Amino acid sequence: MSTRQVSNSNDPLIEDISQLIEPMVGGEKPRDQWRIGTEHEKFVYCTDDFHAPSYEEPGGIRDLLLALQEFGWKPVEENGKVIAMAGDDGTVSLEPAGQLELSGAPLENLHQTCNETGRHLEQVKAIGAKTGKGFLGMGMWPDKTRDELPIMPKGRYGIMLNHMPRVGNLGLDMMLRTCTIQVNLDYASEADMAQKFRVGLALQPLATALFASSPFTEGKPNGYLSYRSHIWSDTDPHRTGMLPFVFEDGFGYERYVQYMLDVPMYFVFRDGKYIDAAGLSFRDFLKGDLSVVPGEKPTMADWNDHLSTAFPEVRLKSFLEMRGADGGPWHRICALPAFWVGLLYDQTALDAAWDLVRHWSMDEREALRNAVPKEGLDAAIPGGRKLLDLAGEVLDIASAGLTARGRLNTSGDNETGFLDPLRDVVAKGKSPAQQLLDLYHGEWNGDLSKIYPEMSF
Repeated sequence: MSTRQVSNSNDPLIEDISQLIEPMVGGEKPRDQWRIGTEHEKFVYCTDDFHAPSYEEPGGIRDLLLALQEFGWKPVEENGKVIAMAGDDGTVSLEPAGQLELSGAPLENLHQTCNETGRHLEQVKAIGAKTGKGFLGMGMWPDKTRDELPIMPKGRYGIMLNHMPRVGNLGLDMMLRTCTIQVNLDYASEADMAQKFRVGLALQPLATALFASSPFTEGKPNGYLSYRSHIWSDTDPHRTGMLPFVFEDGFGYERYVQYMLDVPMYFVFRDGKYIDAAGLSFRDFLKGDLSVVPGEKPTMADWNDHLSTAFPEVRLKSFLEMRGADGGPWHRICALPAFWVGLLYDQTALDAAWDLVRHWSMDEREALRNAVPKEGLDAAIPGGRKLLDLAGEVLDIASAGLTARGRLNTSGDNETGFLDPLRDVVAKGKSPAQQLLDLYHGEWNGDLSKIYPEMSF
């Protein structure tokens, strides 16, 4: 999630609703300036007893962050507490229960992305080796209850933790017990954004199935392959979902703005602190009628903050965020941006991907999204086939798109090799979660502690 550092007091006030499309318009870039921003989260645990370390304990999350100074990272503080580290490779920040996130820098190609990820993991593993910490790559804590998890000292998290139970049953699980991999991608124009948004939403269930790795809750199988994905269906209906309006004729920036104006607020950031505005209306804020800051009107910084508080399967800010994948091990971190870059950054591939899904009805899209958390690649798609049958076609399109990009490393390899982990999933016909369940019921003999060596970085 976003890490705010300053209260942009000089940021321009919003005088007219027409200003609200400015972040989206400002995100338009010519093709040669398109970049790849990859984010990945991981669970931190103590290797002696597998507990999740608190922020304050010796060798805990605060100390882990500060240890990154050895590698050139600089602390970011909120109310005197270190909540993130900034560096050339982006930002290392905290999720609500101490999950560690790398929000990577915008990079030109996937070779750079994988090098960035590798540097980060080598750094945290070196720190972990000294302090007895391990890092688990999954979509959900396999064995922790909510009560066993710490809370990190970020103001927005306190507001969200208080608000979540009012609007859904699983929002606290989303905050405390899940991890994801995401990729942020650019667009050239409003029309390009709309086509990429539609393909991203329609195929997000496939990404969920290919990366599904959250089949356990509190030490036992939970009946799902991606319980993380299921959690989003009961988190907050006002700010999640498949966004049917994206597929309507005429969809563009203004329609997304109207959607965001209907998403209830979480907070207002003033003087370095988060003010609880949970459930209040940004429309009232525009009129100067927000009860927690009476008489004030929002700035563009407030609007950018608000854009970060919706959690649909694909999110629009000044770029598009692909949000459907569970967290996973090292090799799958690079596979997610490869999947989406291959599909969305080559026009021939983008058109081919859209042709596969453009005739699906909204009911069919919703049905697929709802089926995938439990059924994974076995979920039915329109036409009587399984999602697995579509997966190979989509990977072929993504591979062709990466080949057409022609971005080579120093050995002369293009970017298609980063799709290999997904090719392996399709060849086996089983999501990663199904493969973990086979181990659990087989050679692990129900001993879930064995997941730590299996899924740690």
